[in-house]
Amino acid sequence: MVHHKKGIARVFDVFSTKVTKATGSPSAFIIACFIILTWSLTGPLFGFSDTWQLVINTGTTIITFLMVFVIQQSQNKDTVALHLKLNELIAATKGASNRLIDVEDLTAQELEVIKKFYIKLSRLAKEEADITCTHSYEEAEELHMRKADKDRS
Repeated sequence: MVHHKKGIARVFDVFSTKVTKATGSPSAFIIACFIILTWSLTGPLFGFSDTWQLVINTGTTIITFLMVFVIQQSQNKDTVALHLKLNELIAATKGASNRLIDVEDLTAQELEVIKKFYIKLSRLAKEEADITCTHSYEEAEELHMRKADKDRS
């Protein structure tokens, strides 16, 4: 059963990638414009009837409904890939805070705490002549305290 679900997920992933690329192309846009133009030109032929209007409304609604799932799958995959690339950069960069790896899984409140941390770090960096001299909050705060102690003495 689990293997079957993975197979369906893989098929949907491949399908959504192909559909997203195809529907995002200039050709797809031109085809969509051609369909709308053809539909509008047939209006007088069908007397602009309710059925004539229903055809375009139903067609566009169904396509939009299905495309939401296809595009969301594609965006989810792209987002995970981007997060993995950023995690690799964080993990590989000396002095970078590993606390930011998997930050996307934090709550909104936890993200706000980290945001405030970086705002404070930015303020401390503005006081430095060289903004590249600090890499972490701890280093910046320690350096700032040493300078403040030095200025007081």
